[in-house]
Amino acid sequence: VQLQASGGGLVQSGWSLRLSCAASGSIGVIVAMRWYRQAPGKERELVATLTPGGTTTYAGSVKGRFTISRDVKNTLYLQMNSLKPEDTADYYCNEYLYTMGTPYPEDFWGKGTQVTVSS
Repeated sequence: VQLQASGGGLVQSGWSLRLSCAASGSIGVIVAMRWYRQAPGKERELVATLTPGGTTTYAGSVKGRFTISRDVKNTLYLQMNSLKPEDTADYYCNEYLYTMGTPYPEDFWGKGTQVTVSS
């Protein structure tokens, strides 16, 4: 399974960005889809989670501003509105899923996409 994240960039405070994460490979049952971020000098933190049933959860710092979603082609999105300088980080998509023929789920990660928010 391969995850390809894109959509990062340099924006001003208050602007919006939409990150995408395209999945390919032998995808079986998806357990959960997540976006994480890691700011320079900080630990990676969970930003948002989406379950196949549609349940979403968000970190308190982004609730009300970010929206996680996916389309029918299993592309995962993170719509980020009202961006703040503290949102500056590398953003990573993650899917916890069963690949075809395996009896247990595994974590798969995309490469980070950089988001920089200037004040």
